[in-house]
Formats: sequence, structure tokens, C-alpha cells
Amino acid sequence: MKRVRIKVIGKVQGVCFRRYTLEKANELRLTGYVGNRDDGSVEILVQGGDGAVAQLIDWCHHGAPAAEVEQVLVDEDQDNDIYLDFSIIAL
Repeated sequence: MKRVRIKVIGKVQGVCFRRYTLEKANELRLTGYVGNRDDGSVEILVQGGDGAVAQLIDWCHHGAPAAEVEQVLVDEDQDNDIYLDFSIIAL
């Protein structure tokens, strides 16, 4: 299982980015969360199979239809929390 933290920068708040991320993550059977950050970016913590995680990372480069993604940053995550589903949270 792969686990990464993704930061999506650009016009990604106020364009339903979190909802579309939730739908995509559920489609790919991933667990974790998505939330808006105070700096205007969106943070995603995702865990699942390598291929599914890679697909979500690729998707993040365009994201929601109205989004204007400028940058996608990906870091391996070493947290030990276990997520049973994917949800939208307040950060």
C-alpha cells in the first residue's frame, strides 16, 4: 500500500475540487481525506494501491472542471493513522 500527501496549488478552492476529489478517490477505492488549507491550496492524504494512487496524482493536475491547477506537490507520508474511507475534512 502506498501513502502520499498531495498539495494542489492554484485556483482550487470554490470550484468543487474537494467534491470531485472525493468522487475520484471513491472510484479508485482509495482512503484518506481532502481539505482546504488556509493558504488557498487543497491538501489530500491518500492511501491505496500504487496504481490507484498514481492515477489520483495524475488526475490532480487538472482536477475539477473549473479548477486552474498551477502546481501539484507530492510527498511520501509516514503517519500511522488508518483511514477506512475517503472523506472531506476541515483542516
